[in-house]
This record gives sequence, C-alpha cells and structure tokens, in this order.
Amino acid sequence: MSTPNRVLAVLLLVAGLLAGCVSRQDNSAPQAAPETVPLSELADVTLQIGDQKGGTESLLKAAGALDGLPYQVAFSTFTSGPPQIEAATAGKIDFAITGNTPPIFGAASNAKVKVVSAYDGGGFGDQILVPADSPIRSVADLRGKSIAIAKGSSAHGHTLVQLNRAGLTPADVKLVFLQPADALSAFKQHRVDVWAVWDPYTAQAEKELPVRSIARATGVTNGAGFGVASDAALADPKRNTALADLLVRYAKAVQWANSNREQWVQRYAAEVGLDPAVAATAQGRSLRLPTDLSDPLVASEQEMADLFAESGQIAAAPDFASFVDRRYADELRPYYLNRN
Repeated sequence: MSTPNRVLAVLLLVAGLLAGCVSRQDNSAPQAAPETVPLSELADVTLQIGDQKGGTESLLKAAGALDGLPYQVAFSTFTSGPPQIEAATAGKIDFAITGNTPPIFGAASNAKVKVVSAYDGGGFGDQILVPADSPIRSVADLRGKSIAIAKGSSAHGHTLVQLNRAGLTPADVKLVFLQPADALSAFKQHRVDVWAVWDPYTAQAEKELPVRSIARATGVTNGAGFGVASDAALADPKRNTALADLLVRYAKAVQWANSNREQWVQRYAAEVGLDPAVAATAQGRSLRLPTDLSDPLVASEQEMADLFAESGQIAAAPDFASFVDRRYADELRPYYLNRN
C-alpha cells in the first residue's frame, strides 16, 4: 500500500473509531446546564406543566406563587405520572411532579427526561385497599387475587415491594392495569379484589366506600415525589431559567401550605372539586415537602428499579442516577422541609 493510501486508511480508521464512540455515548447522562438569562428576557416563554389531581396548579395559585411571573405557564391535567413522563419525552410538557415509580419506568424506556427535584410524601396515602368485608387481612393473603393498579405509578411500585416482602411475586397475583377512575369503578363493582392507589383517591375511597387498608407505603418505600423536567427544556437557556424560578416558587408555596394547613385545604378542595373532609385527610398526611435529592434517595430508587427488573415488570434495570440532574440543588436547599 502506498504512503498516501496508508495515511487515508489510518484517517478512515480513526474516524470510524470516533464515530463508534459517539454512537455508544450514553445520552441519558445529565448535560451541562446552559447559562441562565435575566428573568426580564422570559416574556416570550411559556412553561408547559403537567398536573394531576394532587393539584400543582391549585397549590401555586393558593400560595400566590403565580403572581408576577416573568414568563407564562400552561397546565395540562393527567391521570397519573406515567403519561406525564411520556408527554415530557414527546415535548408536550416541560415539567411535572410525579410519584416515585414513574421516573423508573421513564428511565427504563430511556425517556428524554431528568429528575430535578425531590419531595417527601411520607407514603401515608399510598395504600392497598380491600372491601371492609373482604377476607383478605394482609398482603400475604393476596395470592391469586386481582389488584387494580395504574401501571408505572407509585402504587405499582408500592405493591411490588409489599409483595416481595411477603414472599410473593407479580406472578402470584393478577395485576389489572387501570387508571384511577376505571379502577374505582372496577373496585366498587367487585370486578377486582383489591385496589392499590394514592391520595387523594385513597382518602376519597375511605370517605365514600366501606374499605380497609391492608398496607401502606410508609417505611416500606421512600414515599417520595419527584420533579421531572424534559431534556429539551433543560437544554434551552430560557426554559431552564424559568424552571429554576418555578421550582423555587413551588417550594415556597409548599412552605406556605405547610404553615397554613386549614386555608390550603379549603382552597385545594374548591380548586380540584373534593369534599373538604377528603381534602383535609389527603393534604394532612400527603403534602409533599421539598427535600434533598440525595444519594441515599437515588439509591432507594435504584433498589426499586432492580426489583422491577427482577420481577419482570420492566425488561432491564436502568441506571437511575444517570436520569438525575441536580443543577437546581443550590437554589432549592434553603426550602427543604422535614416531615415531623
């Protein structure tokens, strides 16, 4: 081979190796945050925010946290966390707050999102319900029983962990994947034996139906909620800046709600159309308090992801830490609250 041809061959080989490195790069890893821009330059920005019946919008409004926004916000309502993750990946929303399991399913599907904030929900409202006259007394009694559950929701994760602790697997029960409204109907009509769900649905069932709880997530799972942002929003200087501001506003709003429980419950009930007694129960035990997106919390999510993979609920366990982005930690740290 002539010298020019050898040089060309080496160059092609190096180019091929570089291309191979690029193709193998893990695109899930957090990227460097773009430079922030002055809030005065965000007038043309509209943050698209996913919401659930938990009431992100109602909390922000009640606390006055949406007053004087230097950007616009638009809220979209979802039945549970997994559709929010899908919407963020598809570019339909920029941010949402979910339970502890939707981000695991998102990571397993390589969703284009990152976990950017954490909230301590305590897990008190995440429960497994049975009719009051059911012979089922404990999780160990669930073998062969049908369980209504929203796939990929915090209730899914809670149920999986409870089954594992009782020496059972998903193969030992019948998981019936239904969103809350359909699950409620199936439960009321006795088409399923069990309903695994979270607040405010748990509080609503306790108020309106003869039910018993056989298990709750407190002390069993981390009981956390997570703020999840789309990769596209995080990469955009203006939306990234707006998200930093919104997260601080939300943290301040939670502080207000925590210090003004009665006022918050009244506003929450009115905004989301709940019986005040149901709202009081749900928010009295399940208000999500800002907390540290810490290594132990991330590790607990990895443990749950591993369990989902081991039980065949997802194809493989993702590296959950690669879907965590702590760029807003310094701004949020002053607002962390401890659950008493």
